[in-house]
Amino acid sequence: MTDVFTPNKRSQVMSNIRGRGNRRTELAMVQLLRRHHITGWRRHPPMFGRPDFIFRGPRMALFVDGCFWHGCPHHSTVPATHRGFWLNKLEGNRRRDRLVNRMLRAMGWRVLRVWEHELKPKRESALVRRIQCALSQPPPD
Repeated sequence: MTDVFTPNKRSQVMSNIRGRGNRRTELAMVQLLRRHHITGWRRHPPMFGRPDFIFRGPRMALFVDGCFWHGCPHHSTVPATHRGFWLNKLEGNRRRDRLVNRMLRAMGWRVLRVWEHELKPKRESALVRRIQCALSQPPPD
């Protein structure tokens, strides 16, 4: 079936479609935090970089990064079609992640990034240890 829109109009239509975020992975993280009695977190605070979770006391920002969108070294693949677009898009996401990390650290926050695949049950204990270790460190100066 051919497209009813011109390429420019299709681009405009598609650019107006907004994602729904990483709701499934965030809810998996919420369940993990609750299951292991990790407390003191808040979701979606209004701060730079829009972390998925923050822990105010230890000043830690936690991001749950999707393997595809953030370029997981183990699971990320680049689609075969429109390869140039996707390479640019995914590199832009990684560049933005690095900027957010630098800025939050400069503001006195510790940053912890969790890959989507780390939320799988067989990796849960290692992830919980990693979170608890990060939370037990004193807040950055």
